Amino acid sequence: MGTIQESELIINERGAIYHLDLLPEELAHTIITVGDPDRVSKVSSHFDRIEHRAQHREFVTHTGYVGNKRLSVISTGIGPDNIDIVLNELDALVNIDFKTRTIRPEHTALNIIRIGTSGALQADIPVDSWVASTHGLGIDNLLNFYRFEENEEERQLLQSFITQTQLGNRISQPYISSCAGSLLKHFVNNFHHGITVTCPGFYGPQGRVLRLGLSHPDLIDRLTEYSFGQHRITNFEMETAAIFGLGKLLGHHCLSLSAIVANRVNKTFSKDAASNMEKLITTTIDILKGL
Repeated sequence: MGTIQESELIINERGAIYHLDLLPEELAHTIITVGDPDRVSKVSSHFDRIEHRAQHREFVTHTGYVGNKRLSVISTGIGPDNIDIVLNELDALVNIDFKTRTIRPEHTALNIIRIGTSGALQADIPVDSWVASTHGLGIDNLLNFYRFEENEEERQLLQSFITQTQLGNRISQPYISSCAGSLLKHFVNNFHHGITVTCPGFYGPQGRVLRLGLSHPDLIDRLTEYSFGQHRITNFEMETAAIFGLGKLLGHHCLSLSAIVANRVNKTFSKDAASNMEKLITTTIDILKGL
């Protein structure tokens, strides 16, 4: 591949990547992503020092240190469309030379850990618990715009999902990607493990009814009942599969950690979601600083 054109790789006046407004040296190689821009400061409040702050639109970044560990925390906003922006721009910061607009010969792999909220799809995963996603299964369609192939285990999981749920092509062609096992092994104690489904919206795409009827009113039941061997769907949200899929394509190590704020089977909602999220943040930072 030759020079990347200005319309494809957009660099602003200070030489930073357009949406994130970051220079390569302003990004750590271990990154926590959060959906909510206000959650960035909640994460960075646990840093010993912050060396750089940036904000452009919904994308807020704080880079600093916990002990000797350099970390960045970045808000993505909600949804797989924003993940498409963030993952591609994070990769560009470490794997494209902005001066020559060419791909660097040496690939740099990032550790990218999402911390977010989610709804549980199993009765035995209560509100205020945590899920570490083994796989992200997307019904959001993003990865279908890229050349993406599942491995054999992922193909079997995906085929069984399509067969069992019978959701049909009217929703999307689903895809699946696994997390980085090198990260998951550190997030075992106090975490449920399972498949996380990524949806393209919060209401209809997650089976919620306000004033509009649903094309698949039994969506929750179909997802809850799915199983393949030891695998089951534990929860759903709006970013994980996109992070895992793009991360896999770009050669990065990705993990998604969810604080469960609702149980869609038991119809319950957390009474203290903020406290549970704070505990998840501190636990995650404590683990990451030792890696």
